[in-house]
Amino acid sequence: MAPTVFIDGEAGTTGLQIRERLTDRSDVALLHLDDAVRKDTTARKEALNSCDLAVLCLPDAAAREAVALIEDNNVKVIDASTAHRTADGWVYGFPELNQDQAARIAAAGRVSNPGCYPTGAISLLHPLIATGLVPADSPISINAVSGYSGGGRQNIENYEDPSTPNPVTTPLRSYGLALMHKHVPEMRKYTGLQHDPIFFPQEGRYSQGMLVQIPLNLWSLPKPVKPTDLHNCLSAWYANRPFVTVAPLEETSERTHLGPEGLNGTNQMTLYVFGNEDREQVVLVALLDNLGKGASGQAVQCLNLMLGLDETAGL
Repeated sequence: MAPTVFIDGEAGTTGLQIRERLTDRSDVALLHLDDAVRKDTTARKEALNSCDLAVLCLPDAAAREAVALIEDNNVKVIDASTAHRTADGWVYGFPELNQDQAARIAAAGRVSNPGCYPTGAISLLHPLIATGLVPADSPISINAVSGYSGGGRQNIENYEDPSTPNPVTTPLRSYGLALMHKHVPEMRKYTGLQHDPIFFPQEGRYSQGMLVQIPLNLWSLPKPVKPTDLHNCLSAWYANRPFVTVAPLEETSERTHLGPEGLNGTNQMTLYVFGNEDREQVVLVALLDNLGKGASGQAVQCLNLMLGLDETAGL
C-alpha cells in the first residue's frame, strides 16, 4: 500500500505545485479535505494524524499550530514555512548541503523546507566556507531577483489583477529595505557565516524564476584564491548529485547575459562562477525556479527521501 500524504494548505501556491507533482504518481496516495472543511481544525487534525507524511504549506503561526495538532509520533512532517528552519530538532531540507544530508533527511521525522533565496545563497557559500576558501567572518552581500510568485497568492493577484486594492505596475522593485529579512538567520546558519550577510532582494514583473548573486573580491581574502579554485570546489561538492549542476567555466566565459527563467518548471539549480582573474573579482550566481528547487520541487525531493522512494521521482 502506498504511503499517504496530506498537504495542509494545498490551495496555496506551494501546496498546489506539490499536489501537481504528486497527483499522477502511484507510489504515494494523497489525502484531501473538501473545501468546506479544509480550514476546520477538527478535520485538519484528523487528516494530520491519519497520514504517513504531512506537508505544511501554511503561514508560520499556522504551521506551528499544525505541528501541535499532530499526536501520532509516526507522522513525518515537512514544513514549507519559515517557522522551523533554524529550530532545534528539525533537519534542514537541502539534500545537497553536505555529503550526509540526504541520509539525515531520509531518517528524519521533522524536516524544514528551505527558502528559495537561501537555497541559492547556501549552495554557493557553504562549500566555500566549509573548505576554507572563503573565511567564515567575510563580509558578504547577497543580491537576488525573483519572480513575483514567490510572494504568495495575494502578491500574485497584485501583479496580475489591476483591480486589486494594491496593484503593482513597476517592472522591478526592491524590498526588505530594513535589512531584517526573515531569510537572513537561515542563510547565516547554513552557510556557516559568523556575521549576518547583507541581503538585498528584488522582485521582477515575471511569474517565476530567480537569480541569486554573490560578489567576491578575491584580493580581500587572506590567502590567494583564483576563480578556478572556487569552481573546482563547487564542482567537487555537487558531483553526482541529480539536481545541482555547476556550469563549466567555458560556458560562463562565453555568456554575455543570464536570465532568471531558464530552469522554470524544474527542480534543477545551476551554479555559475563568473570571474575576472586579472581584477581578482568573482560573482557567484545560482539560477533556479523559486517554485521548484526553491519550494515545491525541493519539498517533493525531501518527501521522496523520507518515504524511502527514488529521490528523483516526480521531478
